[in-house]
Amino acid sequence: MKPPCDEAAIESGYATVPCTSEAGPWILAVTILGSSMAFIDSTVVNVALPALQSSLGGTVTDIQWVVEAYGLLLGALILVGGSLGDRLGRRRIFLIGVTVFAVASVGCGLAPNIRQLVLARAVQGLGAAFLVPGSLSIISASFSQKERGRAIGTWSGFTAITTAMGPILGGWLIEHASWRWAFFINVPLAAVAIALSLWRVPESRTTARGSIDWTGALIATVGLGSVTFGFVESASLGWSHPSVWGTLIVGCASLITFFFIESRADSPMVPMELFRSRDFSGANLLTLFLYAALGVFFFLFPLNLIQVQHYSATATGAAVLPLIILMFLLSRWSGGLVARYGARRPLIIGPVIAAAGFALFALPSVGASYWRMFFPAFVVLGFGLAVSVAPLTTLVMGSVDQNRAGTASGINNAVARVAGLLSIAVLGVAAVTAFSFHLNRSLLNLAIPASTVHDLRANEIKLAALEVPATLDSDTAAAIRVSIERAFIFGFRFIMLICAGLSLASAAVAWRMIAMPNLNNP
Repeated sequence: MKPPCDEAAIESGYATVPCTSEAGPWILAVTILGSSMAFIDSTVVNVALPALQSSLGGTVTDIQWVVEAYGLLLGALILVGGSLGDRLGRRRIFLIGVTVFAVASVGCGLAPNIRQLVLARAVQGLGAAFLVPGSLSIISASFSQKERGRAIGTWSGFTAITTAMGPILGGWLIEHASWRWAFFINVPLAAVAIALSLWRVPESRTTARGSIDWTGALIATVGLGSVTFGFVESASLGWSHPSVWGTLIVGCASLITFFFIESRADSPMVPMELFRSRDFSGANLLTLFLYAALGVFFFLFPLNLIQVQHYSATATGAAVLPLIILMFLLSRWSGGLVARYGARRPLIIGPVIAAAGFALFALPSVGASYWRMFFPAFVVLGFGLAVSVAPLTTLVMGSVDQNRAGTASGINNAVARVAGLLSIAVLGVAAVTAFSFHLNRSLLNLAIPASTVHDLRANEIKLAALEVPATLDSDTAAAIRVSIERAFIFGFRFIMLICAGLSLASAAVAWRMIAMPNLNNP
């Protein structure tokens, strides 16, 4: 999912080097290519997870790290990346980000094992932390307020198209070539972006003084990384393992220290005084809950469709199109809801509708029809998100002074990314636990050797990719396979209901924390 405040981050900037009418299309092309690399990668990789798990023999913990390594560096450093661009040159930092991202993509595509893939994904996240804010700030610096609306519309439209087509193209490449092409497709995009940047994009930077909050960035990375490690590895090591509870303690202590340091820093990357605004605090807490639900949903859903429902990678990529199209077509309409009703009402109703969408995803069983079961769920979820996202962006921007709007939008984007990072770590453990519970109960009803039961339980962490021993007869093997698929569906339903609860929690936050609008004021 695209974070809620990308367009707002562009709108809040200042045109330091307004471009000519001839250069404008080239600058937009560069920023669209740069943003599309990140959007395509995040969507395609999720579709590729079942294939790379099968190819590299990973557990669910391993594929969690494929997603989490990227999200950790991006979520922790994206605010620093934006500050570096403002001070050292937006084009320079953007080019560094694109180059690092492309080189890391090659490393991902060539990775011989899960460990090296995870390492390359972490480097990709580092590149994205420079690339993503760089592409947004280049648009702000290049287009005046008069021209910026059209530029944002063009950027938003094309990135929506690439976001929609990315999973389908990636799925087709995975299906007909290899999951490695999910990473290699970034390379030609990066080459064109770099060439056009050097040729057509002018350098720009801010004249404002201030230092980079490296201390805050380091502590945030340690805190988020430790918490993520503790939860993800608990599925394989157990809660009593020193590495698990030790890193959780370090992570929690680091995050507490982060908020303490940020409240006293001269140039904090997260100015804590912004949270004195009840609306701003409510908007970010709402974002945390809603995007946590979306993060774990987009992690588990491809595993369900490919490994359990036996969809192709291409069909899995196409399955999400109704949600993306609805959000794109209804974005202008939902933005108008704020002018008519204020942000509070849509931010209560939208997440409630999204919760109904998540609940609908808990209904399909093995072999469910897409059009009767999954399509309606995507339509309801997409409509709920369409009602929510534009008002959320407006609320974030309107809850702080205009000169802090850029910082506020950056913080909200970071919160959305951190929400996905933490939800995959925490709810991934819940999915494994629910899967294990159901499978163990099912195995008790099957007449299979104790050694086979032991082997299956020892590999439960693979979830639906759990392999049935080849030594069993066909009937027994088929029965075990059915048990594995039903256990995954049980776990998936459990997580979808949690996602519905998180979405309802975001609606409750809007109800309790966001002020009633005064629509009578001009």
